Amino acid sequence: MQFIDLAAQQKRIKSQIDSRIQAVLKHGSYIMGPEVGELESQLSEFVDIKHAIGCASGTDALLMALMALDIGPGEAVFTTPFTFFATAEVISLLGAVPVFVDIDSKTFNIDPDKLELAIRALKSNDPTLHPLPRALSPNSELRTPNLIPKGIIAVDLFGLLVNYDPITAIAQKHNFFLIEDAAQSFGGEYKGRRSCSFGQIACTSFFPAKPLGCYGDGGMCFTSDDVLAAQLSSIRVHGQGRDKYNNARIGLNGRLDTLQAAILLAKLEIFSEEIELRQQVARNYTGLLSLNSELITPDIPSGYQSAWAQYSLLSKDKAHRSQFQAQLKEAGVPTAIYYPKPLHLQEAFTGLGYRPGDFPISEYCADRIFSLPMHPYLTYDDQEKIVEALGGR
Repeated sequence: MQFIDLAAQQKRIKSQIDSRIQAVLKHGSYIMGPEVGELESQLSEFVDIKHAIGCASGTDALLMALMALDIGPGEAVFTTPFTFFATAEVISLLGAVPVFVDIDSKTFNIDPDKLELAIRALKSNDPTLHPLPRALSPNSELRTPNLIPKGIIAVDLFGLLVNYDPITAIAQKHNFFLIEDAAQSFGGEYKGRRSCSFGQIACTSFFPAKPLGCYGDGGMCFTSDDVLAAQLSSIRVHGQGRDKYNNARIGLNGRLDTLQAAILLAKLEIFSEEIELRQQVARNYTGLLSLNSELITPDIPSGYQSAWAQYSLLSKDKAHRSQFQAQLKEAGVPTAIYYPKPLHLQEAFTGLGYRPGDFPISEYCADRIFSLPMHPYLTYDDQEKIVEALGGR
């Protein structure tokens, strides 16, 4: 059994993929070829946003977004510690500081109430209100550095969008930028709006395991702001200005490969249907697991549609999780843990001075969470086998 069955999808649309690839080989425009522009046009229409700017990865999309917003040293960006490393990594790459905010225990997304508290704590330099980054002062005491709060990166984890009404209101209240990290949520919805339509800039990933994935790395930024769109387009090509040898700013080699764009165009033809199939797979799991009182199934609030990048369960504790994973492995069922260690406890962020216990909900989930196979082509029979191995029926 496959955790994510890309082979089944490829078999279904092999002729479309082959045709798209052959077209690229024929015209030979491997860098920024016409398929890149075609994909950008189709995805901006899909999301209903003015601009879509393709790039080399979801990580580059986030980095480009922060660069376009001119984020740098001495500045703080609020985000979740329960996510993939790249979300906070790009903040640090630019010399800014991630300020972590704990999550909601049901959605696994950033908690708006805790976000407001973290902003108050940072602005008043009061870590008793909320855990803040701490730096070693000359007299060997941990002190909160003087940081200028600038914005928020909200992460749509496992395919479920953030509660954007209060998050957007908080950003507007404090005059912060808001970036939507939609690396896992493309195809999802929040109150009738599609993923990648929130914030000044939204960023997604086309890593092969994503709901819409290519056969390598790829990403995209979305924005309705003409100025930001022009800056993002420049940044992805070494800060290009009027022509390729005129550089208006420092940028990246962050272009989306034409071949990857071609593959994504073929996959986009069946994407809406695959999102519906993911809903059915998720409903099957939740129904089949309803009798298993030892596991907590995902909670999807009213008005949301998850893209179901993952189907993740919570066990009683770490030992309980290991037991379930062992049962599944014995039955030939692969599992994964997203994410076993929150970002505030990662070695790379030791310098921020965060401690165990600072973000208890993230730590609680990290010790208990595990994910089951999830893809549009997972059969009901296989799902029954998975749930049987969990002792759920």
